Amino acid sequence: MTPLLDVHDLSINFYTRERIIEALAGVSFGLAKSETLGFVGEAGSGKSVLTQGLLNLVMRPGKIDKGTVVYGEKDLLKLSDSEIRPIRGNEIAVITSHPKSALNPVLTIGAQISNAYLAHRSGTKQEALEASIQALRAVGINDPETRIRAYPHELSGGMAQRVIVAISLLHSPKILIADEPTAGLDVTIQRQVLEMINDLIIQKHMSTIISTRDLGIIAHYCKRVAVLQKGRIVELAPVEKLFQNGFHPYTRRLLSSSTLGKIELFSKVNNSEFVPFDINKVDSDLFCNRCFGDITCPEAKLIEINPGHWVRCHA
Repeated sequence: MTPLLDVHDLSINFYTRERIIEALAGVSFGLAKSETLGFVGEAGSGKSVLTQGLLNLVMRPGKIDKGTVVYGEKDLLKLSDSEIRPIRGNEIAVITSHPKSALNPVLTIGAQISNAYLAHRSGTKQEALEASIQALRAVGINDPETRIRAYPHELSGGMAQRVIVAISLLHSPKILIADEPTAGLDVTIQRQVLEMINDLIIQKHMSTIISTRDLGIIAHYCKRVAVLQKGRIVELAPVEKLFQNGFHPYTRRLLSSSTLGKIELFSKVNNSEFVPFDINKVDSDLFCNRCFGDITCPEAKLIEINPGHWVRCHA
């Protein structure tokens, strides 16, 4: 079956004066219709860069050096801005983390949703405003007729995230990309937001990509999961198989080092002891050392060890 979104060999580098930083290296995967695929990894593993790259939104000094992102027989990376604009937000939508920073602080909520509506549809301002009210009601915001006149700073974090979801789902996209959708929210609000997003995904039969550091989100809301390490997929499997039999050493460390579902950073010391990872001591050999061997080297390939279960290193 042809996937709805087919990503092949996607590689993204950041070019600084000091060096070239490899953010994403040869990532390949397919997203099926109505599937929820999770990407999990620690901070700096490449999750957010991946979500940006899928819609060709990588900003300088970042650059997509190679790869294809095929959607509807079109390679999104080869489209011009005018060609890809109708797809962004309309057919493929993004839920960002830290919703208040994603909203324009000088525009009301109603104006921002209306602008998103009119960006892809013709209509009057009144029609856009009515669509905004319906969108807020769909994501569980009470009294939307009043809320559309509010500014972002007048909203709680959970309510601001619901507004972001309302904007993202305004045009019933075929694919939804959620990048750390509950970052910065307290645990109770996280659950409410995730349940609301999941209900809407089911209702609209959307395909979904969720990137997160929270293993609990992966376990409850995803069908398949890809483990990212230093910009590479090191394991790709159905969620049940990964949690029951995570094969890759890095996957096992993520599962064993999680605290309340949130992945903490660890590095290998003296082959036996683990201490918090110091971001200031990054070097090219860091991840190889942390993974008990040269398993992130370019020669390491994903190998299918069981049906649907792929591992980069199987030593």
